[in-house]
Order: sequence, then structure tokens, then C-alpha cells
Amino acid sequence: MLYIGTDLGTSSVKLLLCDEKGTVINSVTKEYPLSFPREGWAEQEPSHWYEKTVEGLAELVRGRGAEIRGISFGGQMHGLVMLDENDRVLRPAILWNDGRSSEECDFLNNGVGTDKLTRWTGNIAFPGFTAPKLLWVKKHEPELFARCRKILLPKDYLCYRLCGEFVTEPSDASGTLLYDVKNRRWSPEMLELCGIDEAMLPRIKSSFEPVGTLKKELAELLGAGEVTVAPGAGDNAAAAVGMGVVGPGRCSVSVGTSGTVFITSDRFSADGGNALHSFAHADGGYHLMGCILSAAGCNKWWTDGILGAHDYGAEQEKIDVREENGVFFLPYLMGERSPHNDPFARGVFAGLSMDTNRADMTRAVLEGVAYALRDCVEAARAQGPELTEACLCGGGAKSPLWREILANVLRMRLNIPVCGEGPAYGAALLAMVAAGEYRTVAEAAAATVKIGSSVDFDSETAAKYDRGYRRYRELYANLKDWFRGN
Repeated sequence: MLYIGTDLGTSSVKLLLCDEKGTVINSVTKEYPLSFPREGWAEQEPSHWYEKTVEGLAELVRGRGAEIRGISFGGQMHGLVMLDENDRVLRPAILWNDGRSSEECDFLNNGVGTDKLTRWTGNIAFPGFTAPKLLWVKKHEPELFARCRKILLPKDYLCYRLCGEFVTEPSDASGTLLYDVKNRRWSPEMLELCGIDEAMLPRIKSSFEPVGTLKKELAELLGAGEVTVAPGAGDNAAAAVGMGVVGPGRCSVSVGTSGTVFITSDRFSADGGNALHSFAHADGGYHLMGCILSAAGCNKWWTDGILGAHDYGAEQEKIDVREENGVFFLPYLMGERSPHNDPFARGVFAGLSMDTNRADMTRAVLEGVAYALRDCVEAARAQGPELTEACLCGGGAKSPLWREILANVLRMRLNIPVCGEGPAYGAALLAMVAAGEYRTVAEAAAATVKIGSSVDFDSETAAKYDRGYRRYRELYANLKDWFRGN
């Protein structure tokens, strides 16, 4: 039997077709536009997600529709999708990397209080989260807010269009700041504070639970019979499933457009320092997660946008990590989430001299992202986990140089799965569980996920990066007030 995993990303939707053993049969990627109406804003038209997904599904299946048994979703988190009483989209979706709600976050964190937010939801307010966006719409677009009847996350909107079920699941709901993560329910306190009714929010089902079937017209388009639909997971939780990072005490590091450090647990635990998110995992457990807003996105900005080059390997081939680099880079091109929660932070090069060359600056970008991820790792280590190894995924993981830098900066053994398809692969595994191919997420991962290679750190090189990390840490501390114009 065949299963479809869908990764609804920021710039494209990726569709994966797998058999029950986890072998990838086919993949299709369809791009759609991303809009930046103002500095720090990021929006997208939900209709593009649906149109490109349906277009991609037809290409993906290629006459094998009768073999398809299940479909599920991974996708960008936190985005606000609003529908009216006729299920029409009221405005473009406000995305995860949108920073317009800084005033609303100040109100929530300082007015309502981080203690209350943590008690109600397990987390504090970040501009990327859904509830602050909702409060922004309530204040600045009250006529649209009054017409809103359904509130959805991006992948859940796609699920709604494909099967007609108004559902979400705990991993994605955790990033809304409307969800009580510990007790796995919508937070009545946050709903009251935001002025919404629980009926406006989707029903919460397990990530691997069958919630419906593909609409008849779509099944006919694919030449399929009854196709089980599962809600899936937020992109990071789905990627973790796709790397076998399930069950307690596991870790993954993702270097995609954004970057994450993901640590699993079998019990709920809130980060007392508020640097990490306390979310539910797609396997039924929990996880702590640190998220940086610009990871591989920084390298794309630097290599494509600034250098005008497109050969990433050629830009990196002359770099030797054994030498110390005197150039530093803060990767805060869109503000920063973990651990600073600062939408005003911006990217910075420091330590430039007449001797600085192109390779030094390229290396500084790669190292700056690695240092930012180490901020998240150190915050996690402060909670107790030793974190000596992790699975590595994302576009940045394709670079041998970046893998080496990350291993040495993080002081971790990094394992690279054979299948590097991330959220789409994890979504396919969740579809397998929902359709009854496997009993549990852990069983599905054990049967399908394989590690292809590993990268270890070198003690001497890691010690040099320890010194670099200390200097890197000083940069933000010295520039924090300057970013805010103080």
C-alpha cells in the first residue's frame, strides 16, 4: 500500500509518496508566493496552498491512486487563517515569521504576566505565535475579526479543504498560545482574553488518529478509493517523527529556513527561563523546542542575495574549520525567537578588517547560525538533558562543511537519516499509523527510519568554537538596546 505525506512549507508544498516500508516512490514540490506587505510582516494566500497541493497530488500519484491508503500533513506552524460563516478566507494568512504583534506580546507578557501565561498554556508570548496575531487583528481590523467564524492553522486549513473536517492536533495547537499543553485542551482563560469562543477553534485529535477520508471528488481525481486522513503535526514534530525522534530522551536539530532544536520527553515540563517552547509531540508525548527564525535562510540571503552566487558548495570549499575565524555574524534577519524573544533584533557582521575576505564572511554566516542553535541547546541542557547526540535534517544539513561546524559548535554527534525529506516523511508515517499499517508512531519509525551517516566533533576544534561562542554571546548583549533605538 502507498501513503502520502504533505509538507506545507513557507515557500512551497512538498508531497511524498511512500510504501509501507518507508521507501520513497515519488516526490513533487510546488512553489507559491510569499508576501511582505511591510517590514517585519509576512503573509500568504491560503488558496495557493490548496491549489498547488491538488496540482501536485495529481503529478505525485501517476496512475497508482488505487494503492493509496492514507494521507497526512506536516506544515509551517503558528499561521493565522480566518474564515467567515461561509468558509471564505477573510484575509491573507499571517505567518510564523511575521513580527507585527510585538505590542500584543508586550501586553501578554508584561500586562497579563508570564506566570499566568505559563500556567494557562505552558508558554509565554512570542510574536510568531497565533494568539498575539489574533489580538492584532482584533485591534487593527475589527470588522474582519467580527466576521470570523473559524480559526485554523495552515496545515489544518489544507486538511479541511481536502476532507472537510475541522480538526487540529496537539503539536501544532501548542504553538498557538491558545492551548493548554499540559492538560491537552484549549485554554478557557486565553479564549476569554482573546474574545473568541471554543466553537471557532478546531476539534483536537491525535496526530495519528483517523479523522475522515479524502473528499470524493479528490479521490476520483487521483483514481483512489477510500483514503484515510490523519491530522499530522507541526513541521518540527513531523520532521522529528520522520527521523525516528520519538519516545523520551531523543533530540533533533533542523537547519531549514528557520532552525530548531527539539528534545523529546514523556512528561510535560515548562522552561523556567522561558527560552524554550513547551509543546506536545506527535507521538503522544511532549517536547521542548528552541526555534531561531533565520537558519538556512541566512545562507540563502548571503549567497544568493548579497554575493549573487548560487553554487553553495563552491563558496564553502576553501573554508577550514580548524582555523579560528575573527568575523562574527548575528543571524537575526527577522528578529529572534529563542532564547531572546526579540522582534527588534537584526543581523550584524562584526570583526571585519582589511584582511577579511569573502570566505571569512561566508563562514561567519554558517557559524552564526550554529551559535544561535547552541543558545537553544544550552537552554535545554540547563533543564537537565545531557544531549550528546542528535539527528540532523533540513536543507543546511546537505552541506558537509555546515555539518562539521554544527557538530563542533554543539559538541554533539550528529546522525543524518537516509531519507532527508523531513516533515513530509514524518507525515507519511503518521498516515501509516492512522490507516492501521502500524500500531504506534514508535513502531512505524522503527520499521522505516534508517541512519545513513554520522558526524562527530573534534575536541580541539570544539574548544576553539567554545571561545568563539563566548564572544558571539557578547554581541547581542551589547547591541540589544541599540536594536530598539534606545
